[in-house]
Amino acid sequence: MAIVAGIDSSTGRTGIVACDSATGAVLRSGKAPHPVPEDPETRPGEADPQIWLHSLGDAAAGGLLEGVRAIGVSAQQHGMIGLDAGGVLVRPAILWNDPRASGAAAALLNELGGPAAWTAAIGAVPGPTYTVAKLRWLAEFEPANARRIAEVLLPHDWLVWQLLGHPRRRTTDRGDASGTGYWSPITGEYRQDLVELALGHALKLPDVLGPAEPAGHTPEGLLISAGTGDNMAAALGLGLGPGDAVVSLGSSGTIFAVHEQAVVDATGLVSSFADATGRHLPMVATLNAAQVLRSTAALLGRDLEGLSDLAMQSSPGSYGLVLLPYLDGERTPALPHAAGTLTGMRAESMAPQHLARAAVEGMLCNTADALDVLRARGVEVKRVFLLGAAGRLEAVRHIAPQLFGVPVVVPPPGAHAARGAARQAAWALAGTPEPPDWELPEAVTVAPDAEHDPAVGSAVRQQYRAARDQIHPETAA
Repeated sequence: MAIVAGIDSSTGRTGIVACDSATGAVLRSGKAPHPVPEDPETRPGEADPQIWLHSLGDAAAGGLLEGVRAIGVSAQQHGMIGLDAGGVLVRPAILWNDPRASGAAAALLNELGGPAAWTAAIGAVPGPTYTVAKLRWLAEFEPANARRIAEVLLPHDWLVWQLLGHPRRRTTDRGDASGTGYWSPITGEYRQDLVELALGHALKLPDVLGPAEPAGHTPEGLLISAGTGDNMAAALGLGLGPGDAVVSLGSSGTIFAVHEQAVVDATGLVSSFADATGRHLPMVATLNAAQVLRSTAALLGRDLEGLSDLAMQSSPGSYGLVLLPYLDGERTPALPHAAGTLTGMRAESMAPQHLARAAVEGMLCNTADALDVLRARGVEVKRVFLLGAAGRLEAVRHIAPQLFGVPVVVPPPGAHAARGAARQAAWALAGTPEPPDWELPEAVTVAPDAEHDPAVGSAVRQQYRAARDQIHPETAA
């Protein structure tokens, strides 16, 4: 039995799993938070990349990596690690969640010609999270640092480089590269013209490896696979294939699916990323997901489990109550200045259980609208994987198959991105055309049936759609 490991370096911590390369069974695991920055002037959204190595060492304590033959690395996407011509860090890394580049993103959007021009170039409209927007911010506000930067790495690129002992060659993968704003999943090539548009000069950029291509070997002889971004690693860890979609219900919602081709959406609603297998991950996002449930639960004096219990006491359609869940405006559909709306209030519907169900149905109808955006661009959705704590609530698991109209898979909580990185390492170690077939243990599948009747879901969605189109006619088809 060969043992492989997957490392996932997120915004706040590092997680590691050691797995059986043939079955994917997790043999050992560890995690550790990133150390608190020693420099008091380090601002939120920045980090010295060295803390990721310290965290990695802490997570691997106790012999976790003993006997491992190959390692894969997953990390937060969109970061910016600028190095000078000698490979020396120019400034702290700017992370994906730093908001400072919003103005830079807007300027770049206009300078290239709007959403249609950007989606034709890179399959997406770059927001402030994208690396290309961070480069523009740097050129505008730290011009001396901008002039020093000769190359840029993403967090996973930097970690792979460190593990390999700082080789001359820098590498990345197509999945993570597709989140930079200057690599095109449509053509599979870098766009140095977009780098120059943002920064003012060209950069040395890492080689883009194929899905099963190793990045190299450590001085100790461990194989290091190409690595990838966290969403791409999670898709690999879940074993997604064409027809599979993921709905991740954090405070906001992330919805993506495996597709054979890049999706070019001139409206900019769909961001076309590459995945870690040679396919693509078209993605849409909603601003309102689990926070809708949390806000409603607080209003009713319940926790999330209590809200779920209440919702199960109501019936499909919530006695006519419809909650349009645009509490913070909305991205999909494009309603940036909207507010949430509760309609259909009658004497018989004004009860806590109906409001609870309306919150769940409203959140899931909004998510189903986002899935429909993908479907309208030719993306097939035959099965949905539901991630996040909200996805494990009984009411969400019960109602989602009705509204999505397809089976819903609820995986157990776990380090899916780290497991995906380990699966990539096993693939690179084996050198096979396809990744190893790893089962997803303890996953629960809920299919539309007599209890989860899709016809009932269609009626609920029609009720929701009528309210949405009346209050926001710009969304009507």
